[in-house]
Amino acid sequence: MSQKVAFVGVGRMGANMARRLQLDCGHDVTAVYDINKEAAGELAAELGAKSCEKLSEVTAAADVIITVITNDAAMRAIFFGEGDNLLQGAGGKAFINCATLSPDAHKEVYEAGKAAGAEVLEGAMASSISHAREGKLYLMIGGDEAVFNKHKGILDDLSLNLRLCGVIGKAAETKALVNMVMNINTAGLAEGLGLASALGLDLKMICEVFSQTGANSRVLETDSEDMIAREHDCWFSAEHAAKDSGIAADLAKKAGLNLPVNEATKAQYDRLTAEGLGGLDKSGIAELTFPGRHGNA
Repeated sequence: MSQKVAFVGVGRMGANMARRLQLDCGHDVTAVYDINKEAAGELAAELGAKSCEKLSEVTAAADVIITVITNDAAMRAIFFGEGDNLLQGAGGKAFINCATLSPDAHKEVYEAGKAAGAEVLEGAMASSISHAREGKLYLMIGGDEAVFNKHKGILDDLSLNLRLCGVIGKAAETKALVNMVMNINTAGLAEGLGLASALGLDLKMICEVFSQTGANSRVLETDSEDMIAREHDCWFSAEHAAKDSGIAADLAKKAGLNLPVNEATKAQYDRLTAEGLGGLDKSGIAELTFPGRHGNA
């Protein structure tokens, strides 16, 4: 059934999700909101939606509000901001929050939404910009099963695969683990290729050997050529990698676990960010490991 949908956060992921629902699936995207007013205005014109000045206008314009924002602070701002927020007039509305945030932030919004008479799901994404446009996201969902089932249609329209991970917070925990392991693999690949380069080995040969042995990984497929060619156009930023490895570190601390490999990986991404390279793709960590580059000049 077609529903009125609004988006808060229309960067590359959010904008392509909106295009997917409106242009391919018959949903009516009625409103968009972003702190980047130009981006919001352009997408609104493309889809025939309203570019809202206030968050409460977004809630009023839709049945389902999908948020795709950057971090816990942004999440709390859009839901709890004084004077204007998404929970104003939220009774009977549904929120699907698609961002890699701490479990605590998702839980806070869930409880506040429930108090306001709204339904809340978390929809953590593990996919790329092209997947967002094509409806091929891998979505990890957290929330009440009945609410998940109620909104499964719109989630199916956005995704190739869905996984209900448990109650609110469990999808965020799962996504933190996904990104932790991905970031560790990326850092490991960067060190392996960097050392291979220092030894004068043929990097194309090394990648082929890696692919046939225990050194194989998904990031070998997605990042190795970019690391070698120094092409770090951003699909998933180093800054976000640092943030997400930090979420995993916080979870480990609360669980009483020591994760030294994650801590080392986070330190590398923190260094990239501190040196002004946080906007590079996560493959940019190779700039700290290859001889003659930023980190080893």
